[in-house]
Amino acid sequence: MPARSRFTIALLIALFGAPLANAQTAGSPVGVWLTQAGDARIRVSKCGDAICGVVVWLREPTNPATGQPMVDDKNPNPSLARRPMIGLPLFTDMRIAGPNKWSGHIYNADDGGTYLSNISVAGPDALRVEGCVGMLCGGETWTRAGR
Repeated sequence: MPARSRFTIALLIALFGAPLANAQTAGSPVGVWLTQAGDARIRVSKCGDAICGVVVWLREPTNPATGQPMVDDKNPNPSLARRPMIGLPLFTDMRIAGPNKWSGHIYNADDGGTYLSNISVAGPDALRVEGCVGMLCGGETWTRAGR
């Protein structure tokens, strides 16, 4: 499977959780997370009363065919299709849905679509990310890459 596809799958079934009021504690989603495949790092931060996630590192940051930085070329909006993958916002409207759980939307750079997602804190350095696309559901665990 190409690296971009693995990265996109990780993003599609990705996110995080923990109380916003206690966002700097060990059980918080705030910080940098390494995807289960180890091919991307996502910076999670507070955005008002929601949480945001942005790509900050890729194992393969350049397109092997062009040698240029990876871009959001599957985005159906032409004005967004050239934006770099590093710095790409992934999460929107991710809000508390219960104790240590958030629900909202995640952007899938593989097809330019935005999908529903749920995230929960699985431990001080583990984030359980789950999501569905149609009838296909799955999940993975991300690990804290730094504080």
